[in-house]
Amino acid sequence: MRRLSRTALVVALAASTTVVAGCATETAYRPATGSGFYRTGYSDTRITPNRFRVTFAGNSITDRDVVERYLLFRAAELTTQNGYDYFVMADRDTDRQARTYSTPGAWGPGFGPYSGLWGPRWGFYGSFGYRSWDPFWGNGWGGWGGGADIRTVDRYEASAEIVMFRGRPEPGNVRAFDARQVIETLGPTIKLPQAR
Repeated sequence: MRRLSRTALVVALAASTTVVAGCATETAYRPATGSGFYRTGYSDTRITPNRFRVTFAGNSITDRDVVERYLLFRAAELTTQNGYDYFVMADRDTDRQARTYSTPGAWGPGFGPYSGLWGPRWGFYGSFGYRSWDPFWGNGWGGWGGGADIRTVDRYEASAEIVMFRGRPEPGNVRAFDARQVIETLGPTIKLPQAR
């Protein structure tokens, strides 16, 4: 029985480490997966034969400039895939989304009916036994602290409406991009998903 529980603990620890490691990397360049706040990757919608709406959503550790670069790369890739030479950004936007998470602390380990539960706090052992100090609630020394761990997670999603054309872009049009030049220039900076 003890061997089984130790094995189960090792398997659970390995699985949780794998999950955490998988979440700790920026979004790779790939088709979108997930939904809502947890959607990551690129997606595109055809509006007319030569007009598309393109988006790229990053996870919480993907920087804004990476999201915008991947959007530009997807627009160029989509342009060449449809037989066109350049695209014009008709509209472009980057949206920052934030979620705030709060992990409540617990009552202190020293006193009261809720003693022994975990919570973010500092403690010391003195002549009256273990005492904790909880700076979040500001109630000073004692075992009645609650506390909370509060963090805000940001993620970025870039979107653009592009119009595709054949030929060469007109000189001086800062919204026009030669698709093959974009692919050649940005290609080395694009992180593709790892093969399994």
